[in-house]
Order: sequence, then C-alpha cells, then structure tokens
Amino acid sequence: MTERPVIVITGPTATGKTALGVELALALDGEVVSADSMQVYRGMDIGTGKVTAEEARGVRHHMIDIAEPEESFSAAAWVQLAAECVEDIFARGKTPLIVGGTGLYIDSLLLGRDFAERGDERVRAELNAEYDRAGGEEMLRRLAEVDPRRAEVLHSGDKRRIVRALEIFRLTGETMTAHDERTRLVPPRWPCRKYALTFSERQTLYDRIDRRVDKMAEDGLFDEVRGLLARGLGAQHTSMQAIGYKEAALAAAGQMTESEALELIKLRSRRYAKRQLTWLRRDDSVRWLCREGAETDTQAAVKKIMSDI
Repeated sequence: MTERPVIVITGPTATGKTALGVELALALDGEVVSADSMQVYRGMDIGTGKVTAEEARGVRHHMIDIAEPEESFSAAAWVQLAAECVEDIFARGKTPLIVGGTGLYIDSLLLGRDFAERGDERVRAELNAEYDRAGGEEMLRRLAEVDPRRAEVLHSGDKRRIVRALEIFRLTGETMTAHDERTRLVPPRWPCRKYALTFSERQTLYDRIDRRVDKMAEDGLFDEVRGLLARGLGAQHTSMQAIGYKEAALAAAGQMTESEALELIKLRSRRYAKRQLTWLRRDDSVRWLCREGAETDTQAAVKKIMSDI
C-alpha cells in the first residue's frame, strides 16, 4: 500500500470542487478522477458541468466521456474502472484526486466495496412494474418504511436506486443502509484524506446553484438536450433522468416552458444539494472546508489541504 494518500474533494453541487481539484492537482503533480455519475456519458457536457479544456489547465481528468448515454452505467462498473485509474496514477508516481459529488461512488471506491451482482431478475421486474404503476413518490415512501436513511438521500425520480434498495431488502432482509454500515468496517483500499466543500450560509449555496443553472441555459443546455432527443434518447434511459436533462426534455416536448424548466432544475438541484450534505454529514472522516464564496477561498483551501498531507 502506498504511503501517499488519495485526496478526495467532494461536497454539494456548485461549491467549486472542479476548480479546487485542478489547483490541487497542479500543486501535487496529480491527476483527477471524476466522481460524477453523469459525467461518464459522452455528449452530456453542459448539464453535467464537465470541466472544459481551459478550466483543466493541462491537468489530466479520468472517468469522463467513457460511456454512451444509451448505456446504463452502474456503480459497480464505475468503481472497477475508477480503481484501475487510481492504481495507474499511483504507479506513475502521481497523486490521485477524486473530485465529485456522487457520494455512493466515492465511498464504494475507497472502501473497495463488493458489488457482486446479487439479485433476482424476476423480483426486479416486479418492482420496476410497481414503480411504473404506483409512481416514484409512493415507492420512495415504501422504502422509507424499511430504510428511512437510504430514502432520505434518494429522490423520487431515481427509479434504479429505489428499486435496487427494495430488491435487496426483499431478497436478503438487509437494508442498504445496514450493508453500507457493515462495509464501513472494512479497512479502506488506500490511505485517503476526504475534504468536503460547503458554505457558512445555505443561501449562498442556493444562489450559486441558481446562477449555475442560468449559465447552463446560456451555454446551450436546451440545444444539447434537443440533440440527445433527436438521436433517440428518452425517459427510459438512465442518463436522461439526470437533473437538468429530464426537465429540459419536458420543455422540448412542450409540457412546460423553458423558463419553467429552469426553475424546476433550480429547485431539484437545491434539493439534491441537501441530500448530498445529508450523506456527507454521516461520515466522521470528512474534513469540512467552509467557504465564503470568494475566489480566494480556493487558494486558501489548497494551503489548508497541503498543510494536512
């Protein structure tokens, strides 16, 4: 096991993770492993906030644009490929930086969690049919009855994870939360330092989310989504359930205006940020970096992290 730690930069959406990851990579001769469940998809750039070539400043980024949006890219597949990236970065004498806000992926990667494909296709099909019939809100309520902590960090439109959590409970009697807590007892795959970005005022975060959504619209989010729809993508694809894409697709179908879609994206993004914070606050190993919103905070965060490692 290497003595050099993996550095994790996480936190809610719109907290400046990408910029901090680049600055740290430059300071540590590192490379970034993106931990965003939607940045894996090619052609989904604006709505997922992918780093641009200008923003990357020459820092190599992994786990971006590795799947077609027609694919259903699982956490198991992500963990396997991301682990290979981390090992390769270490082997080349560089520092891996895991940067992103998908907490399940990050925790599973660090803990070397076993994603054995235990399950039952019949049960999964039944639960999928129940979800389609009863709706996401009702299925999330059912999950909350047996596993309230997992239900708290999922949204009603996350069909795949709601169904998976119910499937595992129905088959094994063990909740996903209990499974997570049990696997946390396993020693981590690599030494690591985990940092989470946040703001002292919640409204600062919400204002940044709103501005980010407006910027996505300016950059062509609706055109990007119309292009995806034109190639045959739709609500049946996991990629199109992402916040930003689902709402823009509804606007493209004439079910709401683009202005209404933007307001809904902002609302759902704020709710997602709250779930991200809930997930992170359960982890005692997280070192919190509280920001005030100024760009100078990035340099201060770099200095803080450099002094820790």
